[in-house]
Amino acid sequence: MRYYADLHVHSKYSRACSRDCDVRNLAWWARRKGITVLGTGDFTHPAWAGELRETLVPAEPGLFRLRDDVDAEILRTLPPSCHGEVRFVLEVEISTIYKRDDRTRKVHHLCYVPSFEAADKFTAALARIGNLGSDGRPILGLDSRDLLEITLESGEGSYLVPAHVWTPWFAVLGSKSGFDAVADCYADLADHIFAIETGLSSDPSMNWQVSGLDRYRLVSNSDAHSPPILGRNATVLDTELDYFALRDALRDGTGYVGTVDMFPEEGKYFLDGHRKCDVRMEPSETKKLGGVCPSCGKPLTVGVLHRIAELADREAGVRPANAGEYWSIVPLPELMGEILKVGPKSKAVGNAVTDLVHTHGPELPLLLEAPLEEIRNPLVHEAIDRLRRGQVRCDPGFDGEYGTIKVFAPGELDAPTDTSPGLFDVPTVEEIVVSRRAFKPIVDIPAAKPAPVLLTPPTSLLDGLDPDQRAAASVVDGQVLIVAGPGTGKTRTLTHRIAHLVLSHDVAPDSVLAITFTRRAAEEMRERLAALIPSAAELTVATFHQFGLMILREQHELLGLAADFGVADEPTRIAVLREIVGEEPRRALQDVSRAKRALAAELAAAAAGELPIGAEIDGDLIGLVERYDKALHSKDLVDFDDLLAMPVTLLSRQIELVEQYRSRFRYICVDEYQDVDELQYRLLQELTPSNGNLCAIGDPDQAIYSFRGADVGFFLRFQRDFPAARTVHLTRNYRSSPVIVAGALAAIKPATLVPDRELQAMRTAAGDRARIGVYPASSDEGEADFVVQTIEELLGGSSFHAHDSGRVAGDGVEGGLSFNDIAVLYRTDAQAKPVMEALAREGLPFQKRSHSPLSGHPGVRELVDHLVVDSPNTPLLLKRAAQRVPESVDVQDALELLNPLAARLDPAAFLAELALGAEVDTWDPRADRISLLTLHAAKGLEFPVVFVIGCADGLLPIRWAEQTDEERRLFFVGVSRAQKHLYLSHRGEPSPFLGSLGPQVAEKLAGRTVRRSRQLRLL
Repeated sequence: MRYYADLHVHSKYSRACSRDCDVRNLAWWARRKGITVLGTGDFTHPAWAGELRETLVPAEPGLFRLRDDVDAEILRTLPPSCHGEVRFVLEVEISTIYKRDDRTRKVHHLCYVPSFEAADKFTAALARIGNLGSDGRPILGLDSRDLLEITLESGEGSYLVPAHVWTPWFAVLGSKSGFDAVADCYADLADHIFAIETGLSSDPSMNWQVSGLDRYRLVSNSDAHSPPILGRNATVLDTELDYFALRDALRDGTGYVGTVDMFPEEGKYFLDGHRKCDVRMEPSETKKLGGVCPSCGKPLTVGVLHRIAELADREAGVRPANAGEYWSIVPLPELMGEILKVGPKSKAVGNAVTDLVHTHGPELPLLLEAPLEEIRNPLVHEAIDRLRRGQVRCDPGFDGEYGTIKVFAPGELDAPTDTSPGLFDVPTVEEIVVSRRAFKPIVDIPAAKPAPVLLTPPTSLLDGLDPDQRAAASVVDGQVLIVAGPGTGKTRTLTHRIAHLVLSHDVAPDSVLAITFTRRAAEEMRERLAALIPSAAELTVATFHQFGLMILREQHELLGLAADFGVADEPTRIAVLREIVGEEPRRALQDVSRAKRALAAELAAAAAGELPIGAEIDGDLIGLVERYDKALHSKDLVDFDDLLAMPVTLLSRQIELVEQYRSRFRYICVDEYQDVDELQYRLLQELTPSNGNLCAIGDPDQAIYSFRGADVGFFLRFQRDFPAARTVHLTRNYRSSPVIVAGALAAIKPATLVPDRELQAMRTAAGDRARIGVYPASSDEGEADFVVQTIEELLGGSSFHAHDSGRVAGDGVEGGLSFNDIAVLYRTDAQAKPVMEALAREGLPFQKRSHSPLSGHPGVRELVDHLVVDSPNTPLLLKRAAQRVPESVDVQDALELLNPLAARLDPAAFLAELALGAEVDTWDPRADRISLLTLHAAKGLEFPVVFVIGCADGLLPIRWAEQTDEERRLFFVGVSRAQKHLYLSHRGEPSPFLGSLGPQVAEKLAGRTVRRSRQLRLL
């Protein structure tokens, strides 16, 4: 059977869509338009999915129909001429924003599945990537290729169609953020793409000029945001009513007829232009102007006509062998509005169209199939006749503004009529040939490529370093302290120094120990060294705790440990202490941890003839430590603190063992030396003789971890510990713009621990913000809304809604940013909640991370213990569910078990609780997302865009802080994370730290008017 299909629709849960987009209204209007198969839209939205399940029942394979009682209710309100069958296909539009090949890509996709089971699987996969509850068209930080993979894996028959492929801002071939070929977008899975949606601003004849599109079936859909505009574009098929037959028609061509399209000049992005300046122009004019607006000098939005011309390799009029038919229409309400000289949504037009469909049947067959002789109204008869002959007048759309199509000439409808009823003298009107059909491809003559410059290979590994880095990396023997400011290439310097030792000075790789604090930092160092040294695997690169564990494994007999001893996780440690102390085992664990570290440091200090730094430990606590250790060792376990305390104690007592390790590791490099605590310091002292080779690198102005025992004093006493040590300063900052570097220096100046602190900004790039933005907010919510609105502007909008509502201009925005490039930093975890809620409202994907007990050794027991014990706000139902998670499953499986329950809770609150687990990640690792981090957790990271919220007195510095200088260092760390854009915001009295920033580097930003879409208020 031959029928019309409209397979791109939205529900009332999509942003900027009518509240009338419910199942009943969509079905009613589909019948009135003559559409037989309709997309559901938005099936990933939980509320809409519930409505679909409630009102739809299975029909033919893969298709759904209305429940009988609902269908009968709708048919009672329609004339018999509009009682055709309506079937539904499960469909959703997904917006993906991600970075590929150093360009931000914004691509929309239509995903189709044949069953609710497949929809559930698809939805569950996407729920790990983004927020599905804020918008029926979810925004995901996911590569298009990966979305296609998830679609294919959801079930047999699921497929994906790139949406409105030419739209500048959000399409696979869009001029602003797309690709030059569909296959490039979907990479190794490109063969699974067999159809593309032409969109409102192009028709098949335009697409035929790009031979690379011949392999795809061209489909057209309404992208309806309200039911009355269903069918303004549609696809014509001749198949059985069957999901799989429909898919095969698009894939193989059997049963594919063609498309019904609005005239593309009516689309919002047909021509080039700049809406703000009311500038519209043809592609040739745009090229002459270099792509900039002649009024304001900002970039023009390159329209679909121009973009197709760029990629065209055929002249107009060439029809591919496998091409379908296509018909151009003007929707019936627009025709009647022109005839009646009123708006298409007016009551008069509504009544007239109702009369027509009552008499002649649904709109699409009326416009395209009804015999003209049966249309008795002479003006309607003439309008449809001209429409079928393509005799129209076009005023093309541009840069988000719809164009207009007219079938009558100005003044023509004022012509006198015959007095006889039903007659109309129609003057002869010359047919207007639309100029777009005669344009030629824009051909650029490629510039001659210059001959390649042959560079002389470097003579040394150090040739690529700057003078300061080279001076630091060149030190071979003795001790060297490298004071490395933020962004000065600390890791690069350290790894090149190690490579220089091995490759240029024949230092044996297994005699080098590189030690740092986090597994992430250690892994990065290993990767960089592997790229420099063939024998990098022989180096020992470890965190302090990994190195301590290595010593314990090697010396287990001396320590009376089993060869296969384990490291107790936190639940086990708590269980052991519960057996000893009964109540409050967590508090006892904190006391035991503090005591064990202090006792080991005291022994090491005494062995070195020094006084310990820590406080005295009372006898009762020492006794508890002994009982606790005995209980652990009986289970062949040690705890996390033992990984440092036991090696330090052992080495302080075993001189021969000390000499053994000193002989083995003759070159020691320590990263982030400002963060060492007393135990780590004592371990390094044991390993390094007075004439040993020790390289320590760090920045005392970034010492921010005193709360966990770190003591910057060890960095400051390095010269006293090693009088012959050399000191080298790295002062060239390659991370941040000049204004951010100047702001960082100004921020730290009142409390710097580096005499004559110097930083030089080495990078300058277009798009860097001229000054640091300081935003005074009236509330926490206002501060969060500022963050979200600014992110939208920097991304150039994350949705059509952002463009069409005027929230982003679309000109002069940062073009290379994606979600991964943005971080929101704050002093305490509690500050994250308003930002999380604001991001969730806008559907922007984010991940919250922070330091927690889980960050060292995540596992199911730690996750469960966190949910059950550590999180007082976790709902009781979720706590009980967490307790029932089997210990045998891994973390990700545990999260998937808990997610269905969590979905019934407040998403932001659950995510906030779960995110306290830091390294435990509910997100698909393929996904891009905005990072939410504490200032402490941001150490060592960098982002093109950084927001530091809560720069208020009482929060930064925190009101209970004993060391305000460390709080200032924390502010310095936050400021220096930014590369291009830095925003500091506060509610109430600003932080005194902001006073350090003068008007040369910082500017106060004006208040923002928050615009929220109606759909979000519905939720």
